[in-house]
Amino acid sequence: MGKILRSNLYLFFGADPIKVLISVNVVLYVLSLLINPSSQGVSFNPFTMLSPSTRSFLVMGATGTWPIDGYGSWWTLVSASYLHGGLLHIFFNMFALMQLAPFVLSIYGLYRFVIIYVFSGVAGFLLSYFAHINLTIGASANICGLIGAILYYGKSRGGFFGDMIYRQAMAWTMGLVLFGLLFPGINNWAHGGGLLAGVLAGYLVGFEERRMERSVHRFLAFFMVIMTILILTWVVVRAGHVLFFVP
Repeated sequence: MGKILRSNLYLFFGADPIKVLISVNVVLYVLSLLINPSSQGVSFNPFTMLSPSTRSFLVMGATGTWPIDGYGSWWTLVSASYLHGGLLHIFFNMFALMQLAPFVLSIYGLYRFVIIYVFSGVAGFLLSYFAHINLTIGASANICGLIGAILYYGKSRGGFFGDMIYRQAMAWTMGLVLFGLLFPGINNWAHGGGLLAGVLAGYLVGFEERRMERSVHRFLAFFMVIMTILILTWVVVRAGHVLFFVP
């Protein structure tokens, strides 16, 4: 029964869940550019090159105090993880995802990977909402959650291999802290919230070497996948309405 459910979950993602995650991020990024192409202009600044407009962000489901307090759009806590503010933003996040996700998949399994990824994004953006961040997007909170789960794994496993993994994850964490301090516009609240959520999720769900995946993990993973699909479908419908019906 467990193998059947695992196969069904893979059907949601396709042959490679990481590739599907990256594809979804890229498609939504391109769609966010198409909503208001006149706002792009020509920029040689790598940090602002091909950046969607604020209008695009609001239509596509950016989160923060503006959409949540202004419109009651709590669903944006999920959708914001799949939006990006520019070419470099999505490139670095997707590169980090390709580096970290395979390892988290291997040590936690597919269902627990889904739980860690989605929970970390929501938790990171929720913390930044309570910190009064007006508008925010990006997969960084989710990626920080993967680092947090690796931190927990390395510390809990111990031994030479566990200590090596823990030290590497701590180096990534320190790099994130320095990056957040040196560059303006970084949502450090979301990064920190995602990191802590990843540690907590790793502790709560356990990892393969200590505990097999259970029915509760399968149920939560399916719930999160279906919830994400419904929310992103709503995002695409909103974007299509703006593209074809709003002047």
